[in-house]
Amino acid sequence: MKLRLLTYSLLLVACSLVSLGAMAQKAERDNLRKGNRQYHDSAFVDAEVSYRKALEAKPTSAMSRYNLGNALLFQNKPQEALKEYEATSKMEHDKAKLAQVYHNTGVIHQGAQHYQQAIEAYKESLRNNPNDHETRYNLALCQKLLKDQQQQGGGNDQNQQQQEQQQEQQQQQDQQQQQDQQQQDDQNQMSQENAEQLLRAAMQDEKDVQDKVKKQQVLKGRKLEKDW
Repeated sequence: MKLRLLTYSLLLVACSLVSLGAMAQKAERDNLRKGNRQYHDSAFVDAEVSYRKALEAKPTSAMSRYNLGNALLFQNKPQEALKEYEATSKMEHDKAKLAQVYHNTGVIHQGAQHYQQAIEAYKESLRNNPNDHETRYNLALCQKLLKDQQQQGGGNDQNQQQQEQQQEQQQQQDQQQQQDQQQQDDQNQMSQENAEQLLRAAMQDEKDVQDKVKKQQVLKGRKLEKDW
């Protein structure tokens, strides 16, 4: 009896699991279809909600995740869309669908002017679908834009170096002018000090002469006074 009960219980569990799995698949399928209708009607916010419900029912649904990325992209949420595309690329094995995932990834990077990342994404897309002419065109365009960007960046570096050299030359000129001005000030100060020294010397000589004259006059006066 115990064995029968155990077997019967296991059968019930197995049936329950099958039933739950079927319900999850139906919920995922229904929400995915609903999201696709909303997406085609440009109701991208509603489509996002439906795709997320589909993923709740089946988290491994690559199609629901990819479509969710598209809905986010049309809501101007490129970074969130990139996360969904990256997750999809790890789930999806169909080459045609992988090519679409990497193509959209390239479009996001291209729009952000991240041309190197866009090139890598487009190349990966072409590895999965070499016949996609739009992807091939976008790849060539990004390669040209990256080259122009690098050349412009090099020109900017050269202009910056020229500006730095000009600033350095200007600083050297300013320093030289300051040194010349300091030397001139020192010379002027020395000239003024020399002039003051000469003036003091002349005044001292004149004072000495006057003192000498006064002294002689005193001596002469005494002499006359004595004789007189």
